[in-house]
Amino acid sequence: MRKTVVTVVAAALAVCPWAQEKPERVDLEAAHRIRNEAFGANSKVMDTAFHLSDVYGPRLTGSPGFKAAADWAIGKMKEWGLAKIKQEPWGPFGRSWICTHFAAEMKEPDFMPLIGFAQPWSPGTGGPITAEAMMAVINTDDDLERFKGKLRGKIVLIAAPHASELAVNPMARRLSDAELAAAMAAPDPQFGNPAELPLGFPQRPPAPSARRGGPDTRVRRAQLNKFLSDEGALVVLSPGNGPDGGTVMGTGAGSQDPHEDPPPPSVLITNEHYNRIARLIEHNIPVKLSFDIEARFIERGDAFNVTAEIPGAHPETGLVMLGGHLDSWTGGTGATDNAAGAAMAMEAMRILKTLDLKMARTVRVALWSGEEQGMLGSQAYVRDHFADPSDMDPRAEYAKLSGYFNIDNGAGKIRGVYLQDNDMIRPIFEAWLDPFRDLGAGTLTIRATGSTDHVSFDAVGLPAFQFIQDPLEYAARSHHSNMDLYDRLQAGDLEQASALLAWFVYNTATRPAMLPRKPVPKPEN
Repeated sequence: MRKTVVTVVAAALAVCPWAQEKPERVDLEAAHRIRNEAFGANSKVMDTAFHLSDVYGPRLTGSPGFKAAADWAIGKMKEWGLAKIKQEPWGPFGRSWICTHFAAEMKEPDFMPLIGFAQPWSPGTGGPITAEAMMAVINTDDDLERFKGKLRGKIVLIAAPHASELAVNPMARRLSDAELAAAMAAPDPQFGNPAELPLGFPQRPPAPSARRGGPDTRVRRAQLNKFLSDEGALVVLSPGNGPDGGTVMGTGAGSQDPHEDPPPPSVLITNEHYNRIARLIEHNIPVKLSFDIEARFIERGDAFNVTAEIPGAHPETGLVMLGGHLDSWTGGTGATDNAAGAAMAMEAMRILKTLDLKMARTVRVALWSGEEQGMLGSQAYVRDHFADPSDMDPRAEYAKLSGYFNIDNGAGKIRGVYLQDNDMIRPIFEAWLDPFRDLGAGTLTIRATGSTDHVSFDAVGLPAFQFIQDPLEYAARSHHSNMDLYDRLQAGDLEQASALLAWFVYNTATRPAMLPRKPVPKPEN
């Protein structure tokens, strides 16, 4: 009987070649050492996040804050012993912008300080100004004609008021078992697998603003800004769309394009304050507002990314990359978007270097710029190093990259990985997640997610992945808002995510074979 069983198994192996594949090798000693280094007193991730946010935030691309944060990161990575640390220019970004003073008040019918901030690429007021507020909701060309000759010397509320969200559930939350289980199911094949918002990231309704819209947003914005300037509006107000005092930024009032004329001084204020002003005006009660804004444009040369490496013992076997974007919006200090991701990427490099883990492939970290304007830094880097999606002519390093790992969905701990429609990766990542399931990471979804820098790599057929993260308060409070500050960061989450990131990079750098790739995409038009 025993001989028969052996014969049957041997026959099965002969006809099923997949059954003979060796299981994915997992180095549990390395996993143990990474975990020990990532948590508690050994961790440096919160100190890194503190410097990138509290000390140097906000970090609009090309601004003094971005440059100072990049210089600090370079110095810290030199201290850790990383190699080939450099600023890598990727081309002209346009003008940058910085606000150095902001004061906003309602003077009449009574005093109220206004919660808000100056919008990027809008000028200052040239000193304190006080003027009457008026509603001028402009959405169409007819609206432009209707308000012609009526805005001079006024502080203009440019959008209709909209109700503040009622927070009936906790703003901070973690992904439930049910949500993670649902994410593991493949999407309906008839609808394909388009890039989706991250798990736990509901689409926040946009604030009604004439500066946001469809594909002609830039043209529309330029047209509106010229009208407002020509008509002599002193300050332009828009409502944020964050909850409970949160003020959330969209695309900004102006543009980094030096050929586009700037708007009048432009301010985003919290819904509650915006709506109070609008109600008073609606009831024919005069409202006087006061603003004092100092802001300036910064003409700069080429924008740059920051890169650094841990050289591989056998660099000819390939390259592994990890990263997150260093730039941010300007309402807060860019703590969760994305000082957290940049800090975790740096911390993963520190862990690997400190432990002196032997890796065949070179490991390279990238801290991107221009992500908030459309992943400009990572797109340029991919074009220079790997391939241009317009022609798909491979560059020197195209065949060498085994994988890229990105982190940019807030400050929550890692719960799994978006496989980005790459089925071949599943058994590999399943084995890698096993030693970290007790830390809450175990979900793999075939679904793709978008809107951050791994997409630049995925667009040219390179294995590139974003991690599933607990949402915490990211969508509810901190994303692109004046509340995006260090206080929104949780040390245990950043430590766990740094450990997972280091572990995935280590496995990719030591794995005998490269990570499997999807078919090479066709050139884009």
